[in-house]
Amino acid sequence: MTDTLSMQLTAQETLRFACHKELACFTKCCNDLKLVLTPYDILRLKNHLQLSSKTFLRQYTAAYVDHASGLPQVRLKMENNAAKKCPFLTPEGCRVYSDRPGACRLYPLGRAASKMQAGHHLWQYYFKVKEPHCMGWHSEKEWTIQEWLEDQGLNEYNAMNNSYMEISTGRPLRILKTLSSQHLQMYYMACYDLDAFRSFVFESSFRKRFDIAENVLHRIQFDDIALMFFASRWLQFSLFGEKTFEIKDPLSSAGDHSN
Repeated sequence: MTDTLSMQLTAQETLRFACHKELACFTKCCNDLKLVLTPYDILRLKNHLQLSSKTFLRQYTAAYVDHASGLPQVRLKMENNAAKKCPFLTPEGCRVYSDRPGACRLYPLGRAASKMQAGHHLWQYYFKVKEPHCMGWHSEKEWTIQEWLEDQGLNEYNAMNNSYMEISTGRPLRILKTLSSQHLQMYYMACYDLDAFRSFVFESSFRKRFDIAENVLHRIQFDDIALMFFASRWLQFSLFGEKTFEIKDPLSSAGDHSN
């Protein structure tokens, strides 16, 4: 059972924590996880493993619909055995450690974030999470919350995922619940199957219908980070009608995603 120690921590509040191989509990927190993967998690992992996004999603994830928002989400699949270990766990630790998901980097903290209305600043806070098996809390090593985030590379992860959070948490639920199955398929592709989204841009009628600068097209053809931000802009346009794209042909329908 997880014991939440304190809520709404400021950046300068502290924790005493360290995780290393000498601890008897080492890697016990890597079993039977309900680990939701963000778009940036998937990008880092599939590139680390040198897989296409489609192959990574098929091999390592399970998709489901979030009950609250009605949007597709993706979980990391655990091994199909009694231990239900993370598929990336080895006796020496995590084999994708340099590109491990943001939630793994954040532990033993949790993050709550929301953007209740488009145009408002992202609201977030951190909280400590303590599990009975975890001995890392007995360490004398002290961090401020901000130092922990920086040490674990979380500022980059948070910045990359915030543009997608504006879509998933920045709209009223009544609007999200009215999205069509076609919209939800587009959301899944643009968030998670980034290689398929690139094909959608370059192999469909997309470039004929939308006014995209050549330097932008060049960047998104070869730069996954640029493509991620481009995809989030596309979702703002295609799902909510925001003016993030210019249509070449005024008669074209923004809702028609056919080739």
